[in-house]
Amino acid sequence: MKRYYFSIAAFLLFHAVLVAQDRADSVMPVRGLCIDIPRPAGVDSFVRFIDRELPSRKVNTLILLVDYRYQFKSHPELTDSFAISGQDAKKIVRACANHHIRIVPQINMLGHQGWEERPGKLLQVYPQFDETPWVKNPVKYVWPNDDNLYCRSYCPLAPGLHEILFAVIDELCDAFETNAFHAGMDEVFYLGEDKCPRCAGMDKAVLFANEVRMFHDHLAGKGRELWIWGDRLLDGKTTGLGLWEASYNNTYRAVDLIPRDVVICDWHYNRADKTAVFFAMKGLRVVSCPWRQPGIGVAQVNDMLAFRQESTPEMKDRFLGIVETTWSRTDLFLKGFYGTLPPAEGRPGKDNGENTPWSCFKAVFSRINELTK
Repeated sequence: MKRYYFSIAAFLLFHAVLVAQDRADSVMPVRGLCIDIPRPAGVDSFVRFIDRELPSRKVNTLILLVDYRYQFKSHPELTDSFAISGQDAKKIVRACANHHIRIVPQINMLGHQGWEERPGKLLQVYPQFDETPWVKNPVKYVWPNDDNLYCRSYCPLAPGLHEILFAVIDELCDAFETNAFHAGMDEVFYLGEDKCPRCAGMDKAVLFANEVRMFHDHLAGKGRELWIWGDRLLDGKTTGLGLWEASYNNTYRAVDLIPRDVVICDWHYNRADKTAVFFAMKGLRVVSCPWRQPGIGVAQVNDMLAFRQESTPEMKDRFLGIVETTWSRTDLFLKGFYGTLPPAEGRPGKDNGENTPWSCFKAVFSRINELTK
């Protein structure tokens, strides 16, 4: 008899969880966190964070910023420092599977091939792919600078490039057992440069769109979905959004040239700009992405809900939801989240108040939980 009552109780609990999940999916289909891949020593702590904190907040999507910090077998020469193993990846996969969380791993494509003073792993190993090899990395980086150097790009027309990139993308997607991949493609300042022997003089929008389509078609052939950041598809001059949040080198026209089933991660950190509507009206699915200002994050949640409620049936399902971004090392984020971050270690954005990624994460998902009860 006790076993019978226990079975009924278990069934009712399971049913309640399913109802709550269906309600959340209806209100906000994507409820995501974008975070750095942990260092190997921090994988177990990260898994505990997944188990303890994400289910209660109804997180169902995890964008993992991996780049080359994975022990690749297809191209071991591209394995960067602090790379996790396949075994580490499986720990994260199992934790996410237990809580029905979809993993979307990211490797930065096109732009962000390095950071300020040094090139990234791809260009360290394959310097022939560099879009601007004549630009020298400074000993001490400053912005602005005469070379307009923020982050390097690879040349999308470099011979042999995509064969390598497709291999590491496939390996990473297999490792994380996922049907989605994030290609980054944000803040691309170098593209179609006049001195490049391959792509000089070409339409930058076409170059950008062709690169998106290249990854889209490769992934689609394996039943996988492409996600990218949306800033290069916005016209910076017309909107006044600025050099980072939008394009000043004419890539924005690519918005009409890329496949309609690419998912756009539309990030705005200082205002709740309504550009998600622009992407949806272009026929693209979109998520809004806050960072470290709780008020902005909550406003974006409210906006996304309003967009879904007040749109036509054709538009509604293009507004997918929210992905909170972090932009700090995972161990620092976890220390901030649990209140154990020493002041000496600082905070992203050098803000010592409430404007932190962990504060924004808590506020965003508190609001989502209110809306999905």
